[in-house]
Amino acid sequence: MPKIKPPVRTPHIDMTPMVDLFALLLTFFMLTTSFRPQEAVVVDTPNSISEKVSPDKNVITILVSKADKVFLNFDNGLDTAVSVRKEVLKKMAEQYHLKFTDKELKTFSTGASFGMPIEKLKAYLNTTDSKEKELFQTGIPLDSTDNQLNLWVRFIRLQNPNAEVAIKGDSDADFKSVKHVMDILQDNKVNKFSLITNLMKDEAKLED
Repeated sequence: MPKIKPPVRTPHIDMTPMVDLFALLLTFFMLTTSFRPQEAVVVDTPNSISEKVSPDKNVITILVSKADKVFLNFDNGLDTAVSVRKEVLKKMAEQYHLKFTDKELKTFSTGASFGMPIEKLKAYLNTTDSKEKELFQTGIPLDSTDNQLNLWVRFIRLQNPNAEVAIKGDSDADFKSVKHVMDILQDNKVNKFSLITNLMKDEAKLED
């Protein structure tokens, strides 16, 4: 009697659970992701072959625009119990006899780079229109009569001594402006800092 062979069935994988899991993960990331705030000024950095990556935390970034205006950004550090930006703003307010509300302090603590005299910062924090905010970004004073950048760096370093310093200068900026920033850093005993550049890859060339 001939042997009866059962019909061969193609394996079937139910993808429904995987699709559900993907939808849940996508929803989670959409709800929890926070976008990085836009920088105060667009800086076209020069090229270099250095592959060192700038840290995301514990960093003070000083931006120098092509118009030789200086802007500043710094994070809240690794200690989540203390807001470095909020505490530094309080120190600056005491220095210039200003007062910021809790709402203004909170807004500043979650902000990005800025560049304006401290006297205009209160109005900037209370402005919601993005175009009006851009008008405030005129650069941080750093002349001999009112060197506010020097005070910002000093108070940040006192609040977060472990913060690294990075200078992000535009390729068309005057070197004297960058040198002035370096001098201010050295006045605050910051003798080690990084220069942010674009990675320039070496092109392979055929030998003759």
